[in-house]
Amino acid sequence: MRVLLGSGGFRGERRRDALRAAMRAHFGEIKRLLFVPYALADGDAYIDALERAELDAGYQLVGIHREGDPVQAIEEAEGIYVGGGNTFRLIQRMQREGLLEPIRRRVAAGLPYLGISAGTNVACPTMQTTNDMPIVRPDSFEALGLVPFQVNTHYYQGQIHVKRGEGDYEEHFGETRDDRIREFHEENTTPVLGLWESGLIRRDGEQLELLRGAVRVFRRGEQPVDLDEGSDLSEFLRV
Repeated sequence: MRVLLGSGGFRGERRRDALRAAMRAHFGEIKRLLFVPYALADGDAYIDALERAELDAGYQLVGIHREGDPVQAIEEAEGIYVGGGNTFRLIQRMQREGLLEPIRRRVAAGLPYLGISAGTNVACPTMQTTNDMPIVRPDSFEALGLVPFQVNTHYYQGQIHVKRGEGDYEEHFGETRDDRIREFHEENTTPVLGLWESGLIRRDGEQLELLRGAVRVFRRGEQPVDLDEGSDLSEFLRV
């Protein structure tokens, strides 16, 4: 199984170069990627934006929303790229078009998968550690389960401070990501990896590596642990 998961936040050429290089190493010599843009409302505009930013990494992006038979498009795909946006909207559309099982089966058989942000969220067993607003109601929280742990994308451990006009920065007293993940573990036991902006996790069979960036690891009843780029995360495939 070949799975590449990105947190998002690929702004600036240094981060974009890192993503392009990771995509080329992951997908290799294939030419076309089946792109799933369902997390955003306008799939055509999404593809155009990726192409302008050269975040297609030189591959042809074939929008699944343009295909008459999305399931058949998955069967014929050389690689699949699931983009970011709103995870509730993404998983609702994937569930209702019957895409979860075909993607699971093809990825298990070797189809390379790339998920960015919401596309990473839906690679987990459920989409319950997303940061997104529930703008639509999916049939369930069930996701692809390409990895046996949860990811919190765009992770940021700190408290937020805001500035209004010319005044001083003031502390914002909303929940932090750590607070929300602790709440998740009040009801669930699955480990959660908080993946910082522009972070990348790569699965190759039974090997899992923090390819870029940093993660904070959350386990129920334990203190969080911070891991750096290059860390072997393979133990999380055996949870």
